[in-house]
Order: sequence, then structure tokens, then C-alpha cells
Amino acid sequence: MKFVVSSTTLLSHLQIVGRVIGSKNTLPILNNLLFKLEGNELEITASDLETTLSTKIMLENVSGSGAITIPNKILIDTLKEFSEQPLSFDIDEGTMRISIISENGQFNIVGQSADEFPSIAQMAQEEAVTIDLSSELLLSGISKTLFATSDDEMRPTLAGIYFDLREANVLTFAATDSHKMVRYRRTDVAPHAEGSFILAKKPAQLLKLLLAKESDVRLMFDSKVAQFSMANYTLVCRLVEGAYPNYNAAIPQDNPNSMVIDRMDIYASTRRVSNFSNAATNLVQLTIGSNQCEISAQDTDFAVSGRETLPCEYTGENIEIGFKSNFLLEILSNLSSQHVTLTMSSPSRAGLFLPHEQENPNEEVIMLLMPISLT
Repeated sequence: MKFVVSSTTLLSHLQIVGRVIGSKNTLPILNNLLFKLEGNELEITASDLETTLSTKIMLENVSGSGAITIPNKILIDTLKEFSEQPLSFDIDEGTMRISIISENGQFNIVGQSADEFPSIAQMAQEEAVTIDLSSELLLSGISKTLFATSDDEMRPTLAGIYFDLREANVLTFAATDSHKMVRYRRTDVAPHAEGSFILAKKPAQLLKLLLAKESDVRLMFDSKVAQFSMANYTLVCRLVEGAYPNYNAAIPQDNPNSMVIDRMDIYASTRRVSNFSNAATNLVQLTIGSNQCEISAQDTDFAVSGRETLPCEYTGENIEIGFKSNFLLEILSNLSSQHVTLTMSSPSRAGLFLPHEQENPNEEVIMLLMPISLT
């Protein structure tokens, strides 16, 4: 089979699809990309067995059809060195020899049979749930929750984003690592889908990259597999097995102490003050009362300390509460409103961070952060 493709077009697709390929694959074939030519359509697929990502490129100059796998690294490394130009691929499926002809030369690669490439995980069609989503909705849900997923391999259910469609007309995204938690709800979803699943971190990261370039997404899932179909890409992944914790039960309901403060002011202040915190605890203390918030940190081992005072709007009893500075900064950087509301009940119970200005009437964001002891 033969085809001609733009060097930059091919490279842009491969740089995205190639992100699926792991650094330590158990099967050598997984270091390859599957090229499948049918008609004028070139489909390119990468897989790590758990996640499979495919893309399609429409071509004009095509001869024959077929499939072969091509080593990913040498192909991408070569394409990076080309200026924009047409490249001719001449593939002999009998010998697995691939010739790439450029304006100034020819490059030869040996591929492997497409039959050795693992098949894509299949879902039970009779169990599959289908829902159409806007890329903006899906991107917002993933972006707002991905940072709160856990890195603990011993707790795989927390190392992913929970998609909850069990409430009519509502899609809830939830993530927690047991120190911080995010619940992001959207009410502008189609009413015909119902179910739930846990999306692993790797496909979530890939979707975050893809969705910025896409418009609409068709999501299909059953108890084991999810498929995200977009205009230019299709991502299929195995879901995380296990029961997700009751995230709603973790949200404290009675929080009489409430502070409204400029988000960027407290973010910048926390960054400066946290330089003086103990390296082991990263503790910063918020002392709140009389419409001001004092942010302080100290490391007694090195006799260093820092504090700043910011204006705020506060109702409730004076309170002193401690947070890990890095977790607090993550929370603040993933809220997008100008002002943030922090509600609390006591120094030993979780603080709730909410956007003070409601940018989208169809969304609700709650970010929870567990405190650490000040003693």
C-alpha cells in the first residue's frame, strides 16, 4: 500500500496518539503504532492495553489498503526534523518494509504485522450507556477534579475521577486523595443516561489534552470499558474496578464561619509565606477574625518565620486553622472566580472552598481540604 501525507499533519497526530505508549511495555509490539489504510482514510492507533487512542487523517493520494505497525520513536524523531513537505509512504506488507520518501531522500524502517497488535477492549453493547456531551463540559469536569486524584497505587479507586450520572439531569465529577476532595456538578446534560464509573488518571490526562481541540463528545460506557468518540480522535479505556467512597458524606453541612477573600491575593500570600514553613509539614496557619486574615508559617528548627495580613469579609467566631500549603495552593489555583469563599465549623474539621462569583449557572464547585493540627 502507498499513500502521501503532510509531514506536519502526521507529526501533530502522532505526538498526541503516541502519549499512550508507556515507557516500560510488557509487549514489544506496544512500542509501535498501528497504521490502517482503508479508502482515503488513514487510521493510526496506539495502546498500552489499558488505554487505546485512535486518530484519522483523510488523504488524497492513496494506492491500495492494508495495515501494519510502525515503531513509534524512530518515526516521530524523524518527522520532527522535517520542514512542512509531502512524504510518500511505500509499505510492503509481505516483507514489512516501510520506505518513507521525502523531497531530498529516502528512509527505510521495518515494521511488524498488524495481527500482533492487541485488539481494542470491547464493551457489552446491551449494557452500554450513551450520552452526548459538549467538550467544554467534559473539559471543565476533568480539569477541576484531576488534581485531587490520588497517586497511591494501593488505593486504585482513588486514583481516578468518579463520573456519577445517577441523579436525573446531573453529571457529577468527584475526586479525592483523602486529604482534599472536589465535587463538580453540571446540570446541563442530556436526561437519558444513568450510571457511574471511575476513569483512570492516564485517560483523563489524555482527554484534557484532546478536549481543548474538540467540540462534541459521545460517551459510551458499561461496567468495564468507556469510549470517548470525538471528531478527530477516539479513546477507549478500561475502567477502574471497585466501589467509590461516598463523597457526599464527606462534605460537612454546618459551617457557620465564612470568609470571602480575593483569590489571587491569598494565593500569592500563601506562596510567599510557605517558604518559611517546616519542610516536613508545609504547614501554614490562617488566623481569621475582624475582617482580616493573617497567613503565617514558621520553622523552629531554622528560626525562620513569615506572616502577612489580608483584608477579607468574615462572619463567625475568630478561628485559627492550619493547612498544608501545597494542598491549599492547588485548591486556589483550580478555582477560577475572582473571590473565594472558605466556610468552616472548627479547626479540626474540613474547610470548604467555593467560588464566590457564579460564572456558569449550570455548574456547582465544592473543594474540600482537611486541616492539619497546629500543635
